[in-house]
Formats: sequence, C-alpha cells, structure tokens
Amino acid sequence: LSTRPDVVGVELADQLSYLQDKLPPFPTDTAKQMIQTDLGRPVDQVFVEFSDPVAAASIAQVHRARRADTGQEVAVKVLRPNIGAAFARDIDAFHFGANMIEALSPATRRLRPKDVVQHFEDTVNGELDLRLEASSASLFAENTRNDQGIQVPMPHWGLSSRRVLTSDWAEGISLGDVAAIRAAGHDTTVLAERILQLFLAHALRDGFFHGDMHQGNLKVAANGDVIAYDFGIMGEIDEYTRRVYAEILMGFIRRDYDALARVHFEAGYVPRDRDPAAFARALRAVGEPIFGADASQISMANLLGYLFEVTERFGMQTRTELILLQRTMVVVEGVARSLDPNLNIWKAARPVVEDYIKANLGPRAFLKDSQRIAHTLARAMPLMPGLIEDAIWRARQQAEPAPPPKWFSWRSAAIGAGAAAFVALLVAAVS
Repeated sequence: LSTRPDVVGVELADQLSYLQDKLPPFPTDTAKQMIQTDLGRPVDQVFVEFSDPVAAASIAQVHRARRADTGQEVAVKVLRPNIGAAFARDIDAFHFGANMIEALSPATRRLRPKDVVQHFEDTVNGELDLRLEASSASLFAENTRNDQGIQVPMPHWGLSSRRVLTSDWAEGISLGDVAAIRAAGHDTTVLAERILQLFLAHALRDGFFHGDMHQGNLKVAANGDVIAYDFGIMGEIDEYTRRVYAEILMGFIRRDYDALARVHFEAGYVPRDRDPAAFARALRAVGEPIFGADASQISMANLLGYLFEVTERFGMQTRTELILLQRTMVVVEGVARSLDPNLNIWKAARPVVEDYIKANLGPRAFLKDSQRIAHTLARAMPLMPGLIEDAIWRARQQAEPAPPPKWFSWRSAAIGAGAAAFVALLVAAVS
C-alpha cells in the first residue's frame, strides 16, 4: 500500500513508506554482539569500519562497513533480536483471525483466508534466515548477469550466517526520491519502463523474480542502472503458469477478450459451470477503459474494486501460487507510476511479453518441449522393460488369459514395445 497513493491516498502511503527502511533501529552494540556470536570473531577483527544503522525495517537493519582483510566497502544486514518469536506471535493472531473469518462468513471461503495466511507465513519465514537471502541474491545475480540496466550486490558467504548477511555496498538514489533522481539528470520515464520490463522479464523468462520491489529496495546508480536490494522475499512460478500469465497479458494487450476468457477457463481459474461469453464481456469492461490510457487516467482503486466484483460474480477462488506475482505486479506498477504518472503500462509490457511468447508458445517451443519429453523417456528406458512386464503380469493376474506360446518372451516383447515407442517419439520431436 505504501507504493499505491492512488489507492489509499498520499498521506497514508507516505506514513506506510516509513515501514520500508525508516523504523527505529536497535542499538549498534547489540548488532555487533550478534555478529561476533554468529561469525565467531569480534567485529573490529572483521571490519575496520562499522557505522550506525543506515536503514532499519521491520525484520532487520543495515550497517555500512569496510572489510579488514580486503578493504572493500560492504553492507552488513543484521536481524532484529528475537524477531522470530515476535513474528510467531503475530502470525498466530493472523491464523486466529483467518479461522474466525471463515467460520463467521462462509462467503469468504472462496478467498481462502487460512491458505493465504499460511502462504504469508511460509514466505516471510524465509526472511528470518539470511543464508536463504544470500542464496536468492546469488541466483538472481546469475539470472540477470546479461541484463542491461540492473545491478545486484553480491553476498559475501564467508561473512554471512543465519542472522548476518554481508554483501557488496552499492551506492545510489532511492527510487522514492523522485526529485533527487531528476536533479541527477536521470530520465524517469526510461526508469519507469525499465523497472516494469525487468520485472516481467524475470517473472516470464526465469520464473524467479524479486517479490518485494518497493522504493526502499530499489535505487538508481550514477550510470542510470537500477540497483536491487533485499532478496528475502522472492517469487517463483513454474513454466506452465508463466505461459498462462503471458497469454493473459497478451490477451489484454491485443484486446482479444474471448481468447483471454478461454485461457482463464483452461487454466482452471474460473469454474467450468460459468458462462465463458459472460466472462469475456466482464473482462472487456476491465480492459477497454485502460487500453491506450496512461497511468494518470486510470483509477487503480476503481479497477481493483471492479476486479474483486468480477471474481465474486464468477466464483473465482484465490490462487495462492499467484499471490506473490499479483502483489508484485501491483507494487511495480505503483513504483513505475510514481516515476512517470503518464506511463502506458501495456505499451511498456508488450515487447517483453511478445519476446516470451515467440520463444515459448510457437513452433520452436513445441520442438523444445518434444525434445525434453524424448530426453526424459531416454533416461527412463532402462526401467521400461520391468515396468511393462509388471503391468502385463498384473493384467494377466486379473484376466487369466491362456498361456503364451513357448517361443514368446514377455521381456523381449516389452523391450520391443518400449523401443518402438521411443523411436516414434524421437521422430515426432525431430519433425
């Protein structure tokens, strides 16, 4: 909500933005003691410089430091003391609330409050182990190493633990300070498009995306690159879901509401007993007012309100596997809108979505999928004779057929059948 003043109002959004990185810090001496306990050495042996907190959020705070062995400037993130117990108490309250909501209001069960809270718990629990964040940062850096316009600070594994994460220091202007960004000469329209396109590229191409892209976790480097921080919340979506997501986006971009409705039904997002034509008309009422319009002409509050009405009318349940993707999409659009109020999100999204569809939904994708099937079958071939022989034996036990002739061998028949199937699949894959 801190990224969506167009939904909750400027005053509330500004107040919520303090939760990103401006909360009261805990004492630096406490942080040093935690570092010494986890790394097994006094802080002054590890770092020749160690600052007071430069940023503090709800789960951890960050100190600026300099390594004693290499002289490299680094950022040291330290979890808040006893944050695990505090979070456990809060999540218990969420579970209690979800149970009460489902018990008192059966109509809310399609929204799956209990499952949503469980998903929230699983996601945020990952933030409480900074070793997992280091792993996510490493993977994200590997995935984006050839991407233009983005920097990812690398973790320093030898100076990291469950409660401490040391990574490269990266200097930049917070994306929340639009005036400073413009004063530094950066093009905010280019930045807005880049942030949206980077998110879509990572979600569609990699299936692994930054799940907390608010202004507190994004900065602009002197050369105009976007610097991403804080990899405690990362989103993952499988290949099938990525293809569905791309087709949904492309349906809106092309204004093909019948195809858009069909994708929703085929993916199981809408119950089969609903009317596809009526759903397509409802989607048209969503898409047409925003197609070709810039962000300043779109009321996100009204749009979200209508989308909620549509989900209720057509009995659509919450999909927990899509929660983080949908949430991040709303956040990214809000961040992009803050940089360029006139941004046309469909125009910015189109090249990324089209590139993905060309690579993953055309003839080349079919050939690639066929080859993967063939490779999987090739690995399983040593198991095929036994599996087929076992299946035939079970069928014989049930049907009790006449015994086969003496010259017949079940094993040779199984091997022959498996080989024939494999050859047929290879021919199909190559063709």
